[in-house]
Amino acid sequence: MLKLPGEPDSEQLKADSLKRVLFCKYLIYSKMETWHRLGGLDQNYRDMIPNFIKSSWRSLVKDRRFTLLNLIGLASGLACALLIDLWVSDERSVDRFNANDSRLYEVMRNAPNGDGTVSTWNVMPGLLAASMASNFPEVEYAAASRNEGTAIVSCNDSTGSGAGASDKHTRARMSLVGRDFFKIFSYRFLEGDRAGALSDPSAAVISDKLALQLFNSTKGVMGKRIEWGGEGYKGSYKVAGVFEAPPANATDQIELLLPYAIYEKKEAEDVANWGSNGVVTYLLLKEGTDTRHFNAKIRDYASSHQKWEGDIFLQRFSDRYLYNRYENGKQAGGRITYVRLFSIIAIFILVIACINFMNLSTARASGRMKEVGIRKVIGARRSSLILQFMGESVLMAFLSLLLALVLVSVFLPVFRGITGKELPLVLNSRLILTAGSLTLVTGLIAGSYPALYLSGFRPVAVLKGRLASSLGETLVRKGLVVFQFTVSVVLIITVLIVYRQMDLIQTTNLGYNRDHILHFTTEGKQAGGDEAFLTEVRNIPGVAGASTMDGDMTGSYSQGGGGIDWKGKYPGEDVEFEGLDMDYGMIELLGMRMKEGRPFSRAFGSDTASVIFNEAAITAMRLKDPVGQVVTVWRHKMRIIGVVRDFHYESMYKQITPFFFRFTQKDNNYVYVKLKSGRERETMASLEAAYKQFHQGLAFEYRFLDDDYQALYLSEQRVSILSRYFAGIAILISCLGLFGLAAFTAQKRKKEIGIRKVVGASAPDVVVLLSRDLLQLVLVSMLIAFPLAAWAMHQWLKGFAYRVEIGSLVFVIAGASIIVITLVTISFQAIKAAMANPVDSLRAE
Repeated sequence: MLKLPGEPDSEQLKADSLKRVLFCKYLIYSKMETWHRLGGLDQNYRDMIPNFIKSSWRSLVKDRRFTLLNLIGLASGLACALLIDLWVSDERSVDRFNANDSRLYEVMRNAPNGDGTVSTWNVMPGLLAASMASNFPEVEYAAASRNEGTAIVSCNDSTGSGAGASDKHTRARMSLVGRDFFKIFSYRFLEGDRAGALSDPSAAVISDKLALQLFNSTKGVMGKRIEWGGEGYKGSYKVAGVFEAPPANATDQIELLLPYAIYEKKEAEDVANWGSNGVVTYLLLKEGTDTRHFNAKIRDYASSHQKWEGDIFLQRFSDRYLYNRYENGKQAGGRITYVRLFSIIAIFILVIACINFMNLSTARASGRMKEVGIRKVIGARRSSLILQFMGESVLMAFLSLLLALVLVSVFLPVFRGITGKELPLVLNSRLILTAGSLTLVTGLIAGSYPALYLSGFRPVAVLKGRLASSLGETLVRKGLVVFQFTVSVVLIITVLIVYRQMDLIQTTNLGYNRDHILHFTTEGKQAGGDEAFLTEVRNIPGVAGASTMDGDMTGSYSQGGGGIDWKGKYPGEDVEFEGLDMDYGMIELLGMRMKEGRPFSRAFGSDTASVIFNEAAITAMRLKDPVGQVVTVWRHKMRIIGVVRDFHYESMYKQITPFFFRFTQKDNNYVYVKLKSGRERETMASLEAAYKQFHQGLAFEYRFLDDDYQALYLSEQRVSILSRYFAGIAILISCLGLFGLAAFTAQKRKKEIGIRKVVGASAPDVVVLLSRDLLQLVLVSMLIAFPLAAWAMHQWLKGFAYRVEIGSLVFVIAGASIIVITLVTISFQAIKAAMANPVDSLRAE
């Protein structure tokens, strides 16, 4: 058909006519307030925000299914992020209560082992603190500290408050500390002279909690006497000060302090020996000190006084909790790894929740495209539409925040149980700022793509029912799904590998038996002695054995250091040893196996000059036929009577190191008892009665050796449990997004599906058609996730000296799991589309 010059074509006339008709209908049937809500004409800026809020609320209420899915996704993501933030904030605040935190340091030492590796210690020579304070002008104050463990402390003062005050007793931790200790640490004094409280060797300083337990008050206790019942420093001390106990998140919950001068007098020979390692050294550096330069300056200071290898360096006191792992003398992370890990998980879960919102919004776009077209026809600007859709997103985010706070309050007790922390949910400025910022950022990110996508529709194409997607839009949508499932697959693999490593820890042969063995302290005996008590315990039916030891099997050793000499030792060679002092029968009770020689035994007379090494020690010393040879252990000549097979002391983070056992029946602070299986309840009742007979008035407190071993891996167990929960939440949110994408695909290909069914396609064919593209995206995410997860888990497993191989099975399980989850998620939309009547699909809209 011929067209005159300047005459519009028929398509343009149709479009203009359609615009006029719709515009007239709109003016006739719409209210003016709705017109303003649609953003058509000029309006006052002061009315804009309320109108946007009203419009957003109406839009959310109109499509309840969409709103519910988004609420679940965003609220779950925000709840996870808030819970993780509570835990991370608490972890980062540990030991940061001191006013001089930025200048407070602990001296560390790198010491070479006999196998070429390097161990890092925090125990130092007793002279180091005073020597550094005198010789380094950078040091403002220095103090040594020696922890003596837990024992009974009692109130030995007839003028104590209340009747029977002199009979009060409780368990408390005691440390011997230098006189400048309170100049370094910021413990608030309630009574006494802070500067001189540790000057008198006959005086003690106690915490307010201990004062309340002993005297029912923190006031008026100066000069009263307490009795310390622990071996080595047993005696009566007068109270010279009361300090406020450290906060709950301090690693050292000190209760009773005695002057370090007592230790210097009692152990004068060891303190004067630069080769000893019995105390921890704290330094307060002067303002402006460059720690890097100071570390270089002090590196060889301790070794210059003694012919041993190794160097010393400083670690910030408040960093020792989070940065507590060293490998070959280098800082290798520690708990900070888990802080970073869960911070990243929180971010990823929030991003997944945002992606879920984006996918559901774009899936819903086909239902809102005519609304957008009408708005544009009547003059709405794109910026106005973007603001409208962003407003809906932010409103949804803040509604999700309300639900998230409910979820946090409901699940916080469970979360506390998993983390082992008291995490208060207090509505303070930090929580409000954190929650508000997270929510606002989440809302803006989640609404950014839908706002740009929906506002970008061409009105003519929309009003004709044509919703075309550009290549860029398609790639963005698919990329978001790939990201979601990449994170989900990584988390699934993480859960599987952490589980396998924890299973290895539980099932590995440790070289000793920890089943049915309990231990308890022997402090405060008021009748009989160790032998009488042990005889009573051994005679209890159901007791398989009993013995004593100074220390435990999970890191608390009796002796440690490099002061052992043997025939053939190289000049200047230094091998670090750890050792335990024990009574007869302890090796047999623990089920340890002798490689050669014998354990300690009464049948061979006194074993006070005997020593037993493990295989690693004999290897490090390069001894052949070691049994019968004489070695020097801290200046004492001792004969090797046996070699015990290697066993795992402490955790599986460490390689088995040189170790020795010495015999002693004095000053052993733990009684170990092995129970026969089958009658534990009756045996425990008899054991408690025997304990109270010899420890009058004391509660029977004990721990099982298996529980001690489990405590070494509390962080890993918590990671294992939390990773399972967070992986499940990430998968749930990802599935919501996949559900939205499946709905979008089904709606977009509605007519195509109808045509296929008309020409003979079956319902399974349609299901395959809709599932194929989404499964391809999941397969791509698996290809990306597998190497990422393998690398991340390899880095995590490097921290263990004994670890599982990653293997291919975990990837097969993870891949199969995510495919099944995907099929289940999209099956509803695929089957719904496949079963739809093709007539309805092809009917003109």
